[in-house]
Amino acid sequence: MKLHCEVEVVSRHLPALGFRNRGKSVRAVLSLCQHTPRSPPRPWAGDSRAGPHTACLLISTLKDKRGTRYEQLKKNIEQFFTKFIDEGKVTIRLKEPPVDICVSKAISSSLRSFLSAVRLAHRGCDIQAPLSPPTPVKTSEFDKFKTKMIITSKKDYPVSKNFPYYLEHLQTSYCGLVRVDMRIFCLKNLKKLDLSHNHIKKLPPAIGDLIHLQELNLNDNHLESFSVALCQSTLQKSLRSLDLSKNKIKALPVQFCQLQELTDLNLDDNELIRFPFKIGQLTNLRFLSAARNKLPFLPSEFKNLSLEYLDLFGNTFEQPKVLPVIMLQTPLTLLESSARTILYNRIPYGSHIIPFHLCQDLDTAKTCVCGRFCLSCFIQGTTTMNLHSVAHTVVLVDNMGGTEAPVISYFCSLSCYVSSCDMLK
Repeated sequence: MKLHCEVEVVSRHLPALGFRNRGKSVRAVLSLCQHTPRSPPRPWAGDSRAGPHTACLLISTLKDKRGTRYEQLKKNIEQFFTKFIDEGKVTIRLKEPPVDICVSKAISSSLRSFLSAVRLAHRGCDIQAPLSPPTPVKTSEFDKFKTKMIITSKKDYPVSKNFPYYLEHLQTSYCGLVRVDMRIFCLKNLKKLDLSHNHIKKLPPAIGDLIHLQELNLNDNHLESFSVALCQSTLQKSLRSLDLSKNKIKALPVQFCQLQELTDLNLDDNELIRFPFKIGQLTNLRFLSAARNKLPFLPSEFKNLSLEYLDLFGNTFEQPKVLPVIMLQTPLTLLESSARTILYNRIPYGSHIIPFHLCQDLDTAKTCVCGRFCLSCFIQGTTTMNLHSVAHTVVLVDNMGGTEAPVISYFCSLSCYVSSCDMLK
């Protein structure tokens, strides 16, 4: 019986001798083996189970494949510390020698099974699983501990075996993938996933279950959208870098702005016709590139960004319109008035309270320059902004050396429009 994990062996004698433990765990294979001593041990009084075959614990590392053996487990475990077993951590305290075997980064289900067998060995009970004699661990056993795997050709892509469980960085580029491999979703430690240069058309919601994912590279695929489910997943708290360049995306959902930990966003070479109009909510965004798209203008909340680098070269920006679009209605409809009240007072809402289509209306409400909100009753005006006002480094918008772009602004009332009319030309 084997357990793949990290192990740190702490001697309880060291503090008494004035030494400190180095406190460094190493990748190891923890084995529960059958040990046959040279001479049978004398049975304990009243112990009918004692015999020539006893269980021992073997800790093998890449540097020491033969391993360190703790030969006697029966009645030799002082205590089990299992408070963090769901996190793959446990400590086994032996009486002789006086050491603590600290286990971490184990698969919790495997750890529970292994610990149950160790308990049986401690009690002197029969263990259901057959135990093999201690043998040196093969180097291939430690392949399961790999944290980085890079595959750049279809012939190297694993078909008959799983990805190493402990992977933190996985790249599968130029592999001809048309969908995301479902085995990837078992890699709970994954921090960086690179699926660039494939033929992926759709992203499954399960990507949102990778709770530690910080970097996602989907450059050069066939994506046409980025789903709302991903925007509302655990990626909200983990995702820092997202590369969606060289795809076929025309628009991102308004919920995309819930990915508020994003610092790097690349949208080059898509078919974008608009940014999410609440893009100003991405307060941590520092690097934004959306070159060679079809953006006619920027949303008003674009002014709220604080970037270090911005590239909007090669978009089809339109000239600001002189006349505003007026969609005012007096008096306000009940829907408009209620929506404004809910949003202004930050009243919680959801599909369990109001109909789903009303939630969508509230999610897509426009923000007036005064900070209030409007649904379908507003004045729309266009002005220009110098992109240096939101970014330290700006790539020229066109070959003429310009750094200005048109911005759409919304006004919730005629008074707001009049007080801000000097913005519009």
